[in-house]
Amino acid sequence: MKTSSSFLISSQRVVTHPVAALFLCIAITFSLESASFAADIEAGKQKAQVCMSCHGPAGNSEIAEIPALAGQTAQAITTSLYHFREGNRKNPVMSPFAANLSNADMNNLAAYFASEKRIPAPYTPSAESLAQGPELAKKYNCVQCHGAALLGQQHIPRVSGQQHAYLLAQLKGFKATTRYDMDGNMSSAASMLKDNEIEILADYISGLH
Repeated sequence: MKTSSSFLISSQRVVTHPVAALFLCIAITFSLESASFAADIEAGKQKAQVCMSCHGPAGNSEIAEIPALAGQTAQAITTSLYHFREGNRKNPVMSPFAANLSNADMNNLAAYFASEKRIPAPYTPSAESLAQGPELAKKYNCVQCHGAALLGQQHIPRVSGQQHAYLLAQLKGFKATTRYDMDGNMSSAASMLKDNEIEILADYISGLH
């Protein structure tokens, strides 16, 4: 089964100016899409078998520190894999895995995981997080970028129902500027977060199903 899939990537350096970042993304995207435009879900499923030992059955992570991929936007997955392959993002497991992926491999993996249904792990946010989370998500532009239900759009990932420990680590990393940020938007938003607000947001978002 094949499906059209945009392969959205960025340059290896962080571009903080939104217009410059957009044009760089478009230029590199078109240069690579010509090599592989149609994504093959079945090929992606076969390639993804090795991923499931960490990311869980069909990409539904059962490990708190590892993100779920099921139901993730395809472009968010290809973008992440590209940055792991190019060395922008670093991880002792993901970096060597992504190093040998072709553009077609990344498109196929993304199409497969995007086609799977997200089954969130059981998680119950605190009453405080449920009360304050929605307003914080608006205040810090989470809903403007990730969508009203935080389900992601285009290259911006779905965070709704994501693993709590993973979300917490990413937000702390963006705030500390130790987490690679393609256009600087997440680092900018996270820099304004207070430590307790990071805890509340991660707790609230993880509980969204």
